[in-house]
Amino acid sequence: MNALITGASSGIGRDIAKELNRRGYNLILVARDEKKLEEVKKELKINVETVSMDISDINNCLKLYEKYKDIDILINNAGFGDCGDFSETKLEKDISMINTNIVAYHTLMKLYLKNMEEKNKGIILNVASIAGFMPGPLMATYYATKNYIVRISEAIKEELKRKKSKVQISILCPGPVNTNFNKVANVEFALKGLSSEYVAKYAVKKMLKGKFYILPGWKIKLAKIGCKYAPTSLVAKICYNMQRRKLYCK
Repeated sequence: MNALITGASSGIGRDIAKELNRRGYNLILVARDEKKLEEVKKELKINVETVSMDISDINNCLKLYEKYKDIDILINNAGFGDCGDFSETKLEKDISMINTNIVAYHTLMKLYLKNMEEKNKGIILNVASIAGFMPGPLMATYYATKNYIVRISEAIKEELKRKKSKVQISILCPGPVNTNFNKVANVEFALKGLSSEYVAKYAVKKMLKGKFYILPGWKIKLAKIGCKYAPTSLVAKICYNMQRRKLYCK
């Protein structure tokens, strides 16, 4: 069984790789940082290939698919965020975020889903966020990218159901996790983050059981319920105040 994981050099992606490796999967690990990828590879035991690649470039996504077509599990995990007033954050970073958090997910999912449907088996796990269920003032672009992943995954789930397909799609929607994300996004979360090891083990366990919404931690489950029933304007105000309190948010 072959699993391809993007953003596999650190955090949730690295720890999902470790968990799948423990369960006997062959791995293709993708990330930009070749050195970190090799460090992860050294910790793993069975067949592991690494690909140093920037998947924010759609052409690299196409090359990746052409090289590794026989995939049983696709873990779309690469991504990053940014914090600040929308009019003041850098456009270049926004576009790179959209390309990484949306375009790469969309491209790989579309390519591999077609293969999986033909075989009538396979799993896609899209790493989203609890942010995918709400507006996110002061992290507007990041929240919007995760909303995209949640909604497209929900739509594809229904399409697969109507086709009676055995292909499975799941979305992992954590809250704060102790990873390098905080440094890249220039934030420090007020809530204590879960460990990436815990989130990864929880995600793999639920994914392999066929769970669609994977929500690690009771606070995140409550947050999803709150987003469902609270007015959007109220959720936006709460999110704004949460973002404003983050240590490095300007």
